[in-house]
Amino acid sequence: MKKLILIFLFISGFLTLQAQQILSVQDAINIALKNSYDIQVAANDAAINKANNTPGNAGMLPTVALNGSDNISITNSHQESSTKVETSSSNARTNTLNAGIALNWTLYDGGKMFVTKQKLQEIEALGEIQYKDKVLQTVYNVIVAYYNVVKQKQELISINVVNNYNIERVKILKTSFDAGNIAKTVLLQAKIDLNVNQENAINQKDVIVVAKKSLNQLLCRDINTEFEVTDLIQTDYLPNVDELKQKLYTTNTSILSLQKQVDIAKLTLKEMNTLRNPRFSLTTGYNFTRSDYTFYSLLNNRTLGPQIGGTISFPLYQGGNVNRQIKVSTIQLKSSQYSLETAKLAAFTQLVNALTDFEAQQNLLKIEVDNNTLAKENLDISIQRLRLGQTTSLEIRQAQESYQDSFTRLLNFEYNLKVSETKLKQLISAL
Repeated sequence: MKKLILIFLFISGFLTLQAQQILSVQDAINIALKNSYDIQVAANDAAINKANNTPGNAGMLPTVALNGSDNISITNSHQESSTKVETSSSNARTNTLNAGIALNWTLYDGGKMFVTKQKLQEIEALGEIQYKDKVLQTVYNVIVAYYNVVKQKQELISINVVNNYNIERVKILKTSFDAGNIAKTVLLQAKIDLNVNQENAINQKDVIVVAKKSLNQLLCRDINTEFEVTDLIQTDYLPNVDELKQKLYTTNTSILSLQKQVDIAKLTLKEMNTLRNPRFSLTTGYNFTRSDYTFYSLLNNRTLGPQIGGTISFPLYQGGNVNRQIKVSTIQLKSSQYSLETAKLAAFTQLVNALTDFEAQQNLLKIEVDNNTLAKENLDISIQRLRLGQTTSLEIRQAQESYQDSFTRLLNFEYNLKVSETKLKQLISAL
């Protein structure tokens, strides 16, 4: 019978464990990369830029059209010549049929088509950079949200630990009160502290639920999806400062995006300058025309054959539009260059700030780890002294608050350290 009970408990525990999905941070990232609507929009934008990057869109290829028409006219006419000869026709019918194929090809447009093709290539590359930037931002948001859940979960654990000490404290004081060694107010205060701690645990559970819903939202799935997270925040990352500074300007997506926009602005200015150059276009085709008459002596007329021609154009004056477009493009180029320099300065500032914060949180964490150990030992000793009647309930309460505050600071330092680490990796596109 005992064996059956043990087997039943084992199976129940196993099924309960299986029902709870353990979500790792990498799992969360993979789900977000698959489901994120922002990433899908960025991917579509990149696909559009790629689809637009064709020789035809740059104006390098000819256009071919098949044309046809059929016109029927019915006329009534009266004609009188200088010799007084009159000619009249009633309901004279003419049927004219046209068909042909035509090719138009701009062979040279001042070099604009070649510049435009380069510009389309740069726009396609910009779309890929912007897509990567959106991926990195999504991964950053998921990591930060994931470890926030871990932090809140650990905070609940610390509250429950203190709650156990509160329960022990009430038991000890109840025994002392029953023995007539303490006043009832001391016992009542201990019970009040216990109730407050239990309220804190309930509030913390609500905080965890909200944090999980926020993470589920980032993963673009049902916000009520149940899952569990890991119990630890890894803090073993050691940044290479020289490598970070070296890679910043060559891998940061914000800088690369603005650099690409500068390149596009240069090509736009080059495009505008080509508008001053001559243009040459070729037209060719094959036409068929047939006209049928019901009144005139000529019953029908038919023409058939190819045609070819060319057009050359030298722009002399276009109302000052070319100069205006060149001026506007020059100003836009300068603006894009200013934006690039601003982005470089901002990225470097973010890097320095993230490194400073990382170092500060790392040092604070080292101190707080030791401090937390001391607070835990102090609380254990205080409980033992209370059990022996060598301390007061107030001292226990202070020891509990000290331990709780230390644990909260410890979790915050770990979380802030992870956020700084994630920011550093995002700045050099290493997430």
